Amino acid sequence: MRITSVASAFPEYTYTQEAITDALKRYWGDKLERPGLLERLHSRTGVSQRHLAFPFAQYEKFSTFGETNRAWFEVGQKLGAAAIDTALERAHLTRREVDALYLVSITGIASPSLDARLINAMGLRSDVKRTPIFGLGCVGGAVGLTRAADYVKAYPEQVAVALSVELCSLTMRKDDVSTVNLIAMGLFADGAVAAVVEGGKRVCDGPEVVGQRSMFYGETEDIMGWDISENGFGVVLSQKLPALIKGRFGADVDGFLSDHGLTRRDIGSWVIHPGGPKVLQAVEEALGLYEGELRLSWECLDRVGNLSSGSVLGVLEETMEHHRPAPGTMGLVGAMGPGFCSELILLRW
Repeated sequence: MRITSVASAFPEYTYTQEAITDALKRYWGDKLERPGLLERLHSRTGVSQRHLAFPFAQYEKFSTFGETNRAWFEVGQKLGAAAIDTALERAHLTRREVDALYLVSITGIASPSLDARLINAMGLRSDVKRTPIFGLGCVGGAVGLTRAADYVKAYPEQVAVALSVELCSLTMRKDDVSTVNLIAMGLFADGAVAAVVEGGKRVCDGPEVVGQRSMFYGETEDIMGWDISENGFGVVLSQKLPALIKGRFGADVDGFLSDHGLTRRDIGSWVIHPGGPKVLQAVEEALGLYEGELRLSWECLDRVGNLSSGSVLGVLEETMEHHRPAPGTMGLVGAMGPGFCSELILLRW
C-alpha cells in the first residue's frame, strides 16, 4: 500500500489574520464586549492568513443554519473536485480509475452526501465504493487515510481516494461570542485535501503504509466537538486538551512504534496535525521533539490555518511535494480529534 499523491484546493478569497479579526469585530458589533480579548487571542494563534469560502461581506447575509449548510454543499463540491483532480494528476491516474472514495467532513451535513454529488459531477464510475464520514473533526483526515489503506490492502489491485472537505468559516455564528468560539474563529479555515492510495499489486511511487493504530480515550467526550442545535454548530474545545495530549500521546506513540520494533529515534519524518500552538507544543513535549521536527506543521498552520480534518493531509502534502525524506526513512502521521481519540500511521519513505 502506498500513498501516491496528496493535493489541496483552496477558495479564492484569502485574508490576513488581522483583516479577519477586524471583520469579526464588525460582524459581532455590540455583542462583542471585549474586542481587545479577540485581538489578543487571534495574535497568539500562529496563523498569518486564511482562505475563506466567501468574501467576508457575504457572511453578514447568512441568517440560518440551512443557508450556511447549502453554501457548504455547493462550495464543497467545487473544492473537493479540484483537490481530487490535482491528486489524480500527480499520481498519473484518471477519474475512471478511482475504485473507492472516502469523504470526510465535519462542517456540513447532507443526504445524499457530498460524495454522491461528486460522483455525478466528476463522472466517476457507477460502481465506485463510497463512504461518507462525519463527526471525527481534526482526526478525520488521518482516519480517512487509514480506511483507504485498509481498502487497498483488501483489494491490492485497486485505487482509493481519501478526501477532506472543510469550510469552517460557515460555522460562524452571530449569537456566539464565547471565548472558545473567539479562539476557534482565529484558528479554523477553509479548504479541501485529497490523498490517493494504491494497492500493493500496482506499480506506483510514494511512502508505503507499514501500519496504523486507532486509540480511543474513554470518558473524554467533553474535550472537543460540536454542540449542535437549531442555531447550527457550536464549538466545544476544552482547556484540558493540552494536558490530555501530554499525559497520553507519548506513551501511545511509543507502544505503537514498539510493536514495529522501533523507537522515536527511528522516526525521521513527523507529520502531525497542526491543531494550534497549544496542541503542537503539547505534542512536542509529549514526544520530546524540540529540534524543529514539527516545523512543517507550524508552517502549514501559519500559511493556511487549521483545516480541521484536512490539516494533517496538508502537512503530508507539503512533505511529499517539497521535503520528501530519503528512501528508507521511517515516518509517522498523527492526528487527534473528538471522542477524544488519536490516529497513527507508520510510513516507510
